[in-house]
Amino acid sequence: MAAVAALRRLADRLEDAAVEQAMRAGWSWPQVSEALGVTRQAVHKKHAKRLIAGGVTLRRRGE
Repeated sequence: MAAVAALRRLADRLEDAAVEQAMRAGWSWPQVSEALGVTRQAVHKKHAKRLIAGGVTLRRRGE
């Protein structure tokens, strides 16, 4: 069970890094959400605050 928990933490860190890299490269929320297989709202809710705190400029809908 410890290994499963460690893998989940690793997967979360990898996702955080990949989403940040994608957003810094100019990806939109829909592009990120499609790549992750989740809704735009889900990816925004999970990552937006952390990205803003990290100084990432986020695209708005239609940009």
